[in-house]
Amino acid sequence: MSGLKTRLLAVFILIFGLGLGYFTFFAGQVIDAKFPFKLGLDLSGGTHLIYKADVSLVASGEVGDAMDALRDVIERRVNLFGVTEPIVQVEQASNILAGGKKEERLIVELPGVTDVDKAINMIGQTPLLEFKLERPDSPEKAELMRQIEEALDAEARGEAPPADFALDTNVFFEPTDLTGRYLKKATLSFDQISGESRVVIDFTKEGKEIFSNITRDHVGNTLAIFLDGSPVSLPVIREEITGGSAEISGRFTPEEAKLLVGRLNSGALPVPIELLSSQTIGPTLGAETLGAGIRAGLFGLLAVMVFMVFWYRVPGVVASLALIIYALMNLVIFKLVGVTLTAAGIAGFILSLGMAVDGNILIFERMKEELRSGKNLHDAIRDGFARAWAAIWDGNVTAIISAAILFWFGTSLVEGFALTFGLGVVLSMVSSITVSRIFLYAVAPKETGEGGGLLFKSGISR
Repeated sequence: MSGLKTRLLAVFILIFGLGLGYFTFFAGQVIDAKFPFKLGLDLSGGTHLIYKADVSLVASGEVGDAMDALRDVIERRVNLFGVTEPIVQVEQASNILAGGKKEERLIVELPGVTDVDKAINMIGQTPLLEFKLERPDSPEKAELMRQIEEALDAEARGEAPPADFALDTNVFFEPTDLTGRYLKKATLSFDQISGESRVVIDFTKEGKEIFSNITRDHVGNTLAIFLDGSPVSLPVIREEITGGSAEISGRFTPEEAKLLVGRLNSGALPVPIELLSSQTIGPTLGAETLGAGIRAGLFGLLAVMVFMVFWYRVPGVVASLALIIYALMNLVIFKLVGVTLTAAGIAGFILSLGMAVDGNILIFERMKEELRSGKNLHDAIRDGFARAWAAIWDGNVTAIISAAILFWFGTSLVEGFALTFGLGVVLSMVSSITVSRIFLYAVAPKETGEGGGLLFKSGISR
């Protein structure tokens, strides 16, 4: 490439960098509204909830599908409350207290919601819908019936039931494969004769098949409908039902039935969940964390640039310009792609700045060796880039692999770090090999005279 073309390309890259800076920091309200920086919970404030899902009754091969369905249900639920950019994700964690046993967990992040009770209610108001079949007669069932009769007699006499009495519905009913996971929609209807409120449930295609099989194989048995672990309807199966609809009736006022329809349509939980922990981060603390991260990034960038200019002179200036463009490219991608920035993510971005300049250091040290061997400046630049490429490639690829492993296997707390760090390393390869080389060729004199030796040869030699 001729010197004129190289200089024109370098000018174009500088203009492109100015455009990136304008888009990142000075864009108008329309662009900023469409492509804002998305801040994580630890920077914007909000509530972080961790739930444990009970998948003990789910077949091992269906756990993943059940957890995906649970995540979708919770997302629909929190969206109804107008929460901006909620994050609901599934992860598998080890319970140390349970001997390292794997647990299925649901992570819910609600930016802007600092009332923990309100956040928990958002999730807890979603009902657990189950269909259970009556168990055949057994000694345990007969014993429980006897206890129930004694408790009823005690109540009739105005006495309290026995202290050790506890109604265990599992003795009467056994779970089926039909749960709220297969709910398509719920509608409100009224009996034309009695005016009784009813909730009609329509199942999905897969749910219709399961419901049809259950009603076909258990004619004459009771198929109990449970909400949040309590039986709300005990219909008896008279015949096979192929239409894929069921009714909940007998104990609702119109207002209660309407509320239940809304809760079911917002999502019936396919599996039970238990709140493990909750954390609230106030907006003030989030702003302080964000400010500290920005200051750390600016000071880190400035310190690297000062060192590069001091140690490598003109090549250091070139590396600093390339580093600024690299940082702007990262920030623009964060905006366009919608990367959610967390404190860990900012740390990953700052660390990637060091990785970006590391490639330039390898190149400049190789250039120093080529100049010592007696080559002219242009040949030293060409050979320095060529010989440093293998080391840059090896170092960056290993870093990318590490970031990918962290992102794939890590929890939500480290995913932000892995994403910004991995993305930064990929872009740093472009910055080190392409941008820095074009700038160096553009400013390097054709003949290394006294000025060239001072600014290049002496600047990169010890």
